[in-house]
Amino acid sequence: QVQLVESGGGLVQVGGTLTLSCVVRGIVVSRQTMGWYRQTPGTQREWLATITNDDTILYGDSVKGRFTIARNHANNTVDLQMNRLKRSDTAVYSCFVDMWGTRSWGQGTQVTVSS
Repeated sequence: QVQLVESGGGLVQVGGTLTLSCVVRGIVVSRQTMGWYRQTPGTQREWLATITNDDTILYGDSVKGRFTIARNHANNTVDLQMNRLKRSDTAVYSCFVDMWGTRSWGQGTQVTVSS
């Protein structure tokens, strides 16, 4: 009933900027808690950012001050703007939504940061 699809990943240079989008079908994003994680091969998935159902915003320490999460009500998306990117930001980025006590995930989008 709920589908999430990430987009916007790709190759970017160190110090650059990239914006990811998570489009949601079946719900209105303004009424749900949503957020972003990332994961590299062989590592634990790392929490990055959450926007709650009452619009409280929280960030992980590794991205605080560089990444911004926001709702785009016109497009029914939750976006993640990533600034001053580092090589260590290279990962697969996935979005989630919490509904009825269950967390649903998108398929992920690859971000690669290099010189």
